[in-house]
Amino acid sequence: MDDIVKQALARWPNVPHCTGWLLLDARGNWRMRDEAAQAQNAPGTAIRHEALLGFINRNYERDEFGQWYFQNGPQRVYVELEYTPWIVRLAAGHDGSDGALTLTDQGGQAFEPVAAYLDEAGSVIFADASTPPRAALLHDHDLDLFTDHATLADDAHSGTFHWRAGAALPLQPIKRADVGARFAFVTSPALAEREAQAAEPSGTSPVSRG
Repeated sequence: MDDIVKQALARWPNVPHCTGWLLLDARGNWRMRDEAAQAQNAPGTAIRHEALLGFINRNYERDEFGQWYFQNGPQRVYVELEYTPWIVRLAAGHDGSDGALTLTDQGGQAFEPVAAYLDEAGSVIFADASTPPRAALLHDHDLDLFTDHATLADDAHSGTFHWRAGAALPLQPIKRADVGARFAFVTSPALAEREAQAAEPSGTSPVSRG
């Protein structure tokens, strides 16, 4: 987290959070969602400003309820997820060898998988060794490269991903609907907040606790 953000939190610790305004899509794009986009359940406009993207990525965190947020100064901006909290790109070195494969998340950081999954639509999800594990969807543009380094079973929902020499990852089947619970993240903090408010009209919703 940036020092300027830590200073803002210390100075203004009780700024209300917001939900619904920021989305991470399935290709790793951060999207701003104005009121019209939220009303239409649209993904919103992709953010292209490099400095802003860097600021978001450096200050992207998970709360104790599994909801991901961008700490924008003193305010938490909770993130809607099209699929997983992390999106990764797969790349290979010029020699194309297994040892040259790399995974990089939407913030430009290396992602080291310890498990791999295939959902019912053929999407690939990786998990790392964090506690709880970070779940990362493979960008769909990289599925061909993934297939080049995978051995798939006849049903195409299991097999082996040859990640590194001596580090093959079994491909485990998983249903998309189960991914959030399996990796302890909330896809829509905005929906969670609405449901909490409906269940406890006079209470405090999970995202506003702190």
